[in-house]
Amino acid sequence: MPTDRLITQLKALADPVRLRIVALCAHGECSVSELTKVMAQSQPRISQHVKQLCDADLLERFRDGQFVFYRVRERGGDAQARRGLLSLIPEDDPAFDRDLEKLRDVRGDTGSFDALSVLDADHRRLHRALIELTVAAPVGDLLDIGSGKGHILKLLASRARRAIGVDIDPGARQFARAELLLAGVENASLRKGNMYGLPFEDGEFDTIILDDVLAEADEPVLAVCEAKRLLKPGGRLLLLTAADDPDLEARLADWCSRADLRLAPPRRIPSKEPRWLLAVAIPVDSRTEAA
Repeated sequence: MPTDRLITQLKALADPVRLRIVALCAHGECSVSELTKVMAQSQPRISQHVKQLCDADLLERFRDGQFVFYRVRERGGDAQARRGLLSLIPEDDPAFDRDLEKLRDVRGDTGSFDALSVLDADHRRLHRALIELTVAAPVGDLLDIGSGKGHILKLLASRARRAIGVDIDPGARQFARAELLLAGVENASLRKGNMYGLPFEDGEFDTIILDDVLAEADEPVLAVCEAKRLLKPGGRLLLLTAADDPDLEARLADWCSRADLRLAPPRRIPSKEPRWLLAVAIPVDSRTEAA
């Protein structure tokens, strides 16, 4: 890291409020409105603080619908040096603990319990099947398309380098954001997005889940093609959908073939009445075997 950049970052962290903001954003993305309530400062003052932190490459900003969120910058130049600097922030400071508790209060009680303890038996089998897939191959950078309230995102984020959930429902995204905070998941983020045109670069993710969205899709082939565009070389596309259509496997194979993906034999999640079908697809030019 250049010396002038290091000095800029040290100056940014020298302010107690900015240090608290960075410590809070290390636990997940926060809006200016949330930071204003937690820090008990005016919105213009908080906006000034986060701008300085962004200018120092300590935070990054992104828009989610009508809101702008901030989180600790994870990628880009000097990432390793930045992580080393942020690792110096003490994790056991009572002030930081109070801020985190205030943020939970601001976001409200989601009525959350441990996901595997409250979901029915079929969903628990589905979660186990997903975990088995992540044991077979690294998750890397994860994208969950149709993440809903974040159950699968929360399940797999700890196995991923970073995890992003995309959903068109703002209420679901806000619920998932609160759930991830309560669960202590720090490497996950939520975005507004349309599965036919997602705001990411080509080849950005190792693992992508089409999370129960294809059955109701108007253009399923377009959705599969868009997911394929985002896969890194050697990446995997996981297709998860309700298994109530007897022709579903043939349709999945056709959609994947038209998107130049090779589909492994789908797996029906065992239950009295098969409810979920899980399949893995990889680009036809990939040397990785779908499993």
